Amino acid sequence: MGNFVYIQEEKLNAFCQDAFEGFGFSPEEASIIKDVLMMSDMYGIQSHGMQRVVRYHKGIEKGLININAKPEVVFETPVSAVIEGHDAMGQLVGHFAMELAIKKAKESGIGIVSARNSNHYGIAGYYADLALKEGLIGFSCTNSEAIMVPTFARKAMLGSNPIAFTMPAEPYNFFFDASTTVVTRGKLEMYNKLGKELPNGWALNKDGKASQDAGEVLGNISDHVGGGIMPLGGNTEQLGSHKGYGYGMLCEIFASIFSQGGTSNKCMTGGRSNICHGFMAINPAIFGNPEDVKKHFSTFLQELREAPKAEGAERIYTHGEKEAEAIEVCRKEGVPVIDKTVAELFDVCNLLKLDPKKYFGDYEPPKAVASNY
Repeated sequence: MGNFVYIQEEKLNAFCQDAFEGFGFSPEEASIIKDVLMMSDMYGIQSHGMQRVVRYHKGIEKGLININAKPEVVFETPVSAVIEGHDAMGQLVGHFAMELAIKKAKESGIGIVSARNSNHYGIAGYYADLALKEGLIGFSCTNSEAIMVPTFARKAMLGSNPIAFTMPAEPYNFFFDASTTVVTRGKLEMYNKLGKELPNGWALNKDGKASQDAGEVLGNISDHVGGGIMPLGGNTEQLGSHKGYGYGMLCEIFASIFSQGGTSNKCMTGGRSNICHGFMAINPAIFGNPEDVKKHFSTFLQELREAPKAEGAERIYTHGEKEAEAIEVCRKEGVPVIDKTVAELFDVCNLLKLDPKKYFGDYEPPKAVASNY
C-alpha cells in the first residue's frame, strides 16, 4: 500500500521547472507545463500532477511529443479558430489556444477555439482558469485515448473527455472540472500504485463485466482488447449512464469534430497521440454589466451554501470552494505526492543529473516503492 510524501510547494515547483528544461523545453515552455501540473496537485487532483512527469518523458522518447513543434492557426474568424498542434506538448497547445480564445472574447465578446493533433494537456480546469483570471467565463475540454465504454457496449470508444467551466464569483470563483467517466485513467493509475482495489461501479473487464483490478483494466485499455471505465452513471440507463455518455459526446464535438481531428477511438493509434481540445472564453459584458452578473451569481452560490443540510452533513460546498481551501492546506503542509511517484521523480533526477536533495531534502524512497521507470 502506498503512502503520501509532503513536499514544499517551491521545491516541487523548482523540480518541475528543471525537469522539463532538462527534457528539452525552453524556460518559458517549461514554466507553462509546470504551472499546469502544480495546479493539479495543489487542487487535490493528484492523478494529473507529478505522476504524469514520467509519462510525458516516455511520450517524448517514443516520438509522440515533438518538443520542437509549435501550434499553428489553420482556420480563423473573428470569434473562432482551429489550431494544428503538430504533435506539440499538450500544455503548450492548450495555453496557445486559450490565449487566442481570450483575445477574441475581449475583442468580439466570445472566442471558441478547437485544436487537433496535440497531446495530453493536464487538467482541463487550468485553461478555463486562464480566462477567469482575465475576468471572463472559461470553458475547456479534451478527448483522450478511448477509455469510456459507451452504454450497452463492452469496448472503450470515448476518452475520459473532461469538461471544465469557470466564472467569476465571490468569495470563491466558480471552478468546475470533471471527467465524463466515473473516474479518469489517472485515478486508476493511482489505485494501481497504491495497491488498492477499485470500488464497484468504476470499471469493466474485456468481457464487459465489473472489475476491481486496476492493473487488469489499465492493461486492457493499453492493449485495446475491450473493457474500460464506465461513463458517469455507471453502465445502466436506470442510473443515468446515457447522460455521462452524452456529456462525453459534447466534449468530443468541441474538441475533435470542430477541429476535424482524431476522435477518441483514433487517439494513441498509428504512432501518434491525435488528441484534440476545445476552448471557449466569454466576456460577461455581452450580458450586461459584468459586476452585476458576478454579484447575481455570487448571491445564488451563497444561497446554495446556506441551503438546508442533509442529516449528518456539516457543510454544502459550491464548485471551486474545495480547490481554494486545498491550495491553502498545500502551502501550509506541503503538496502530497504518492511515494511511488516520488521514486519516479528521483529517477528523473538521476537521468538528468539533478541533485534530488535540492527538491526533496533528506527523503529517500524506500526500496519497497522503487520506481518501474
